[in-house]
Amino acid sequence: MISLDKINLSFGGFELFKEISFLINPKDRIGLIGKNGAGKTTLLKIISGLNNPTSGSVGISKDVTIGYLPQQMKVSDTRTLKDEATQAFKEILQLQKDITRLNGEIAESEDYHSADYLGKLDRVAELHERFQLLGGDNYEAELERTLLGLGFERSDFGRSTSEFSGGWRMRVELAKLLLQKPDVFLLDEPTNHLDIESIQWLEDFLKDYKGAVVLVSHDKTFLNAVCNRTIEISLGKILDQKMNYSDFLNWKEEQKKINLAAYQNQQKLIEDTEKFIERFRYKASKAVQVQSRIKQLDKIDRIEIEEEDNAALKLSFPPAPRSGKVVVSAKHITKAYGSHLVLDDIDLTIEQGEKIAFVGRNGEGKTTLARIIMNELEHKGDMQLGHNVKVGYFAQNQAQLLNEELTIFDTIDEIAVGDIRTKIRDILAAFLFRGEDIDKKVKVLSGGEKSRLAMIRLMLEPVNFLILDEPTNHLDIRSKEILKNALANFTGTVLVVSHDRDFLDGLVNCVYEFRNKKAKQHLGGIFEFLYRKKMESLKELEVKNNNSRANNSVQKEKGKNELSFEEQKEISRNISRFEKQVQETEQKISDLEARVEDMDKLLSSSTQIDDHSLFDKYEELKKKLEEMMHEWENANEELEAWKVKKTW
Repeated sequence: MISLDKINLSFGGFELFKEISFLINPKDRIGLIGKNGAGKTTLLKIISGLNNPTSGSVGISKDVTIGYLPQQMKVSDTRTLKDEATQAFKEILQLQKDITRLNGEIAESEDYHSADYLGKLDRVAELHERFQLLGGDNYEAELERTLLGLGFERSDFGRSTSEFSGGWRMRVELAKLLLQKPDVFLLDEPTNHLDIESIQWLEDFLKDYKGAVVLVSHDKTFLNAVCNRTIEISLGKILDQKMNYSDFLNWKEEQKKINLAAYQNQQKLIEDTEKFIERFRYKASKAVQVQSRIKQLDKIDRIEIEEEDNAALKLSFPPAPRSGKVVVSAKHITKAYGSHLVLDDIDLTIEQGEKIAFVGRNGEGKTTLARIIMNELEHKGDMQLGHNVKVGYFAQNQAQLLNEELTIFDTIDEIAVGDIRTKIRDILAAFLFRGEDIDKKVKVLSGGEKSRLAMIRLMLEPVNFLILDEPTNHLDIRSKEILKNALANFTGTVLVVSHDRDFLDGLVNCVYEFRNKKAKQHLGGIFEFLYRKKMESLKELEVKNNNSRANNSVQKEKGKNELSFEEQKEISRNISRFEKQVQETEQKISDLEARVEDMDKLLSSSTQIDDHSLFDKYEELKKKLEEMMHEWENANEELEAWKVKKTW
């Protein structure tokens, strides 16, 4: 459908792209990844026709339509939500007008045999066929389904779009794009303004979509769920593999070892060649050999490898000062903005060392409760911080609070103390501020760069209770990993308001779900919470189906009982199958763990090891053990799911 042929892009003497070529095929699900500044957004703009390359070409098949969603866009606020979303159906609406007009003209005609009359009949038939093909009969139902899936309420449909925040306006634009159903979606960070439920809805939509998708995202879970092909922009070139993001990382790690060995061999060859040239440059007897080596050097295709910031991986929060056992005690918290009730009679207790997530749809009060805990908002009810609690707060607008006249380096230097002052450059590099960048003033930074800088300041403050409101929105995958590892090792208490499932996974041990002005506690991690939510929704659906069946005739009721018996047999068979699979994998895990333990003892002993293949066998064993653990987890999840069905 779309071909990129030898795309080059240069500006200011810097080559961003170096002869990039690839195809976008029907039904491709491409995750476009790379470091900040690698050119992901620029490449999307080139594909969409908004930017032109320095050289090379973009070929688009005839009649192929492209839908592009940028990270930021200019929007107009002159319509209601429903009217604005309806703009996605311009062709359908025009067809309706044309059909209505022609039907009126046909009704007024008196000469039923004229060429004009017959021509209008044919034209109406053609337009009606096109109308049906575009789904004209059910476009309003599709519009409502999409808006509801993206988190809007039916009561929002009549509201002016000017009443919505910037994040919700982005959802309107996303809804319009999805409803247009282009042949190719180009989506630049579409999940930044979505909550968890809306992200899951968008995942399902894109997985079932008949067209192609090119997606830029820093959400690893979203990338893995949607994409079956990964293209990474690195050093101006691309790596293109038909695999999801996680598999691509594993493949790249293997390739990195191969490339590093090739790079080192090439460097040795270059060094030896240069030494030969330098040694015999002025000896006439060696002139031919010298010229040959010079030509050989010129022909070498130099291998490039990306630099690794290994120091960045060790970044951590300072030790947390000791606090009391109870960090937050909140009782009967109620908050309203005028007549609009946001929180109703909330009770909440947070204890020292807990790592908690606030999740739920946007507008349900997550940030409001966080700000109440910070004592930033008036409210009804009692809210107390515990003994010696020192709070560090990262708000969604935290970047706006920085001193714009300071440089990046000075912004960190003014709060850094002790040994940290000697590591400021390493810390800044961990969050992608390198070289001359650190001398830039804050006022010239982008929103994402300011957010990263604000996060660094927070990481250097000696606090014992961190409240983070959507901290990952402007962080790339590497920076998010650094922050997540630092939070996981933080000895204090953490409260995170976030929709980023991968960021929360393995970090939090308690989830508060905000819905209908209440906050419900769920013990466990984020994926345990989402799994239970899915089971609950399936159970509710089954109850509704059972209630509807109860109104059927006696004959249908009999049929239902027979069917239920067959279903019970199927459920029992599956439970037995997965119980057996769990037992078998547990035995395999036990055997593998014993073999790994034996290898550990052998490799850690003082005995000299001549067989170097043992190291490869050891790594292979560990990989098999990891795969078997993953298989065991999947089997357990399936077993629990079938057991839940048996109780319905």
